[in-house]
Amino acid sequence: MSSPSQAPTTSRDLRLDFFRGLALWWIFLNHIPDNIFSWATVRNYGFSDATEIFVFISGYAAALAYRRPMLQQGMVFTTLHVWRRCWQLYVAHLILFLFFTAQIAYVAERFGNPMYMEEMNVTPLLDTPHLALLDALMLTFRPVNMDVLPMYIVLLLAFPAMLWMLLRVPVIASLLSIGLYMVARVFEINLPAHPPGNSWIFNPFAWQLLFVLGALLALYPKLRDYPVRLTPIIDLLALAYVLGAGFIVATWHLPQLERWVPENLAIWMYPIDKTNLDTLRLVHFLALAHLTLRLVPREAGWLQRTWVWPVMLCGRKSLEVFCLGIFLSFVGHLVLIELGNDVWLQCAVSGTGIGIMASLAYVLHWYGSRAAAGRRSG
Repeated sequence: MSSPSQAPTTSRDLRLDFFRGLALWWIFLNHIPDNIFSWATVRNYGFSDATEIFVFISGYAAALAYRRPMLQQGMVFTTLHVWRRCWQLYVAHLILFLFFTAQIAYVAERFGNPMYMEEMNVTPLLDTPHLALLDALMLTFRPVNMDVLPMYIVLLLAFPAMLWMLLRVPVIASLLSIGLYMVARVFEINLPAHPPGNSWIFNPFAWQLLFVLGALLALYPKLRDYPVRLTPIIDLLALAYVLGAGFIVATWHLPQLERWVPENLAIWMYPIDKTNLDTLRLVHFLALAHLTLRLVPREAGWLQRTWVWPVMLCGRKSLEVFCLGIFLSFVGHLVLIELGNDVWLQCAVSGTGIGIMASLAYVLHWYGSRAAAGRRSG
């Protein structure tokens, strides 16, 4: 491996902003049940989905953000720096929890439909509010669609020690990450969730591997450079895997295709576990990532085009856009249930939601730019 002090460049990789923003749009679309526009997302064409993209890029971005403080100011400062960000994320999660549950409770009362509370996993607040609120503070109780941010908080809490190891003993750090992933999957080790007996939807002991892989590639970009003789072979293997996974997923929607899947293969393959980051999902994401890097170089001209800006800005303001997307997905779900599920209404809900998310990102970017300019001039 090359030295991490020479690996990253100072210029911003626009692909990170673009694909993180795209993942946020996809998460929003996927969180609206029975939304035909979720077919525009990657989850319907392979084993992995937007969650893998978000976690991988988060690990990549975290390594770029905290690498220099670790090298220049040491472990203690960097740990406090990272944990300060964790606190910000934790507060954001609690505020999101408060407003999201209030939103669901209001809708259930307004429309006289308690099923909204049950569907969004908010009923524990009615049954045992004191315990549910305590579990919410401990990140063990979460309504539906609020599972990604707690996982990210846990991964970031442990990241200073992993970053220290990645910068000094990357091979050992990588082996430890792989070992933890395997142990978590084999022995089903996970964090507890509310109510008792349940576990986290996204097991951080398993998903940390993807986070660490992102950080590793950020620190050692030459790992992406294969020998010339191997590159065509890896291209073909990645393409074959992506196409094969696409066919398997097609059988879920078109039962007449199931007869082409060997019974032994189906027995070995299912269930494809999202909670513990099934190996099939992990390999599918890595194959997609490889093909994307081959097709979208860092200097791709279209990344500079004006039409890409809405996606790009959402990627740069990912926390705020993610939280807003959680609210909007429930609003979209409500609209489609109460007003009908026509395609034109699904189009209006999906387009309006994405437009609002992009507008928020633009306002935050505009305000940040003006504030930064004011500080420089002052």
